[in-house]
Amino acid sequence: MKGKVAIHDEQKPIDLGGGVTRRILSYDESLMSVEVSFEKGGAGAEHSHPHTQCSYVLSGKFSYSVEGEAVILNPGDSIVVPSGLPHSTVCLEKGVLLDIFTPMRKDFVQS
Repeated sequence: MKGKVAIHDEQKPIDLGGGVTRRILSYDESLMSVEVSFEKGGAGAEHSHPHTQCSYVLSGKFSYSVEGEAVILNPGDSIVVPSGLPHSTVCLEKGVLLDIFTPMRKDFVQS
């Protein structure tokens, strides 16, 4: 196989604290997929990075803010955050986001 396969159960979740865990899925230098699980009330604090990010709601309900402008996202909804913009999220109902980054987040895989 020429592609990189990530078997879900073989990818160990990383506890980020505050009811949030991250599971790195498949990636190469240009693209990365990450599963982020939230307990109700869990939050991703406001931050920015040089990567373009697409967040897709697999389950739950989230208040997602980009540059201070918030939107409520439900299962099936998605949002693209351009490179460098400050963004954050708060989980309103226990759920999971699938985050896609381009290029890949080297900081997520470096020890």
